[in-house]
Amino acid sequence: MDILSTLFKLSKRQIGIMVPDVVVSEKHSDSLEITEHPVERPTESGAGVVADHAYKRPCEVTMECGFAGGGSLLDAFDTRTIGFSTPLNSMSPRDVYASFLDMQQKRELLSVTTGKRVYKNMLIKGIEVTTDKATENVLSITLTLREVILTSTQKIQVAAKADMALGENTAASKNAGTKSLTPPDTSLAASINNFLSGVPGDALSAIGIPLAKP
Repeated sequence: MDILSTLFKLSKRQIGIMVPDVVVSEKHSDSLEITEHPVERPTESGAGVVADHAYKRPCEVTMECGFAGGGSLLDAFDTRTIGFSTPLNSMSPRDVYASFLDMQQKRELLSVTTGKRVYKNMLIKGIEVTTDKATENVLSITLTLREVILTSTQKIQVAAKADMALGENTAASKNAGTKSLTPPDTSLAASINNFLSGVPGDALSAIGIPLAKP
């Protein structure tokens, strides 16, 4: 490996712990999923109405990279004897390829650093390797990585289902705030009204009490 390749590493391209020797191309993809049906016009206070009908899809990046066999930083002198070597000094192109396959198999979340941006929580979606007469002794690989959008959940303490009348259909308890209780009306008029509300209408008509028309 010559000094120019070493200087090229200063661009800080990185896929997890893997540092490519050369990056041929990077393709970034970001898209928004938008509804097709009509949406109410946003109010002057904000665009919250539109936000309810569109969501961000996971971002993707496709990187075409090259990995050479590890070795000395300089061609004229073996810098490995003094402790300076390439980050992948002990890994052959075959080993690098196997490492990417292992990352994909284990669904490892990776941090990816490109020339334009830094990605977090990325999974290797696709791996393509090209081998021809020009790349027989190196690894020419195209990686497609997609973001995983992570969320969190909240635990709520509820009664055991055995203690519920309809345990399978009972929703979790919620904090509905402070309730203000109203004392019952114990006046004479209220008592008479409660009594009459339970008497059939025919009986009231028989004793001469007119019924209110609906």
